Amino acid sequence: MRHANVKLQLNRRTSWRKATLVSLAKALIIHQRIKTTKAKAKAVKPLIEKLISLGKNNSLFAKRQAYRILGDHKLVSLFFKEVAPRFANRIGGYTRILSLGSRLGDNAQLVILALTEIKEKRPKKPKVGAQTKEAEKKPEILKEGLPKEQPPEEKEPKAEIAIKEKPPISKKSTKKFLGGLRGIFKRGRDSL
Repeated sequence: MRHANVKLQLNRRTSWRKATLVSLAKALIIHQRIKTTKAKAKAVKPLIEKLISLGKNNSLFAKRQAYRILGDHKLVSLFFKEVAPRFANRIGGYTRILSLGSRLGDNAQLVILALTEIKEKRPKKPKVGAQTKEAEKKPEILKEGLPKEQPPEEKEPKAEIAIKEKPPISKKSTKKFLGGLRGIFKRGRDSL
């Protein structure tokens, strides 16, 4: 009897469901946040939490267990080197589900499934404004308070590049092509 053995079926057969969960887990490890349906997010959450618990152990056996689930050596090494160490101080709650609303086509509830410890990939851009422009104009000041002398900028002779002008493209008349088609269709109409 299967008392208290509840899994989200996702309206799929076993092999199809396992493949769906594994592909969602791989996408979450690579991108660190994915947009999916609420049912799929709830189904893959225990799998991801199990993987992160394995990753915190960082033993050969844990890597083999993760490989059994993910099936990719490069992804397992990326997971154990970059993703799992971020959760070393956290006991649980490795993922979060943020609601987005419903999808237009089938009214399915969309969510964002994201890791709680996300490493930002984007470099921060400096603010463009009056402060940066003023900083560029002022010379750097040393600890003594005197302006630092900047070496004179050498101007390199610029090599002039001769740009060849392209000859004008001659427009070919389309009369012959269209005229030929018109002639064919005209003959077809006359025969009817």
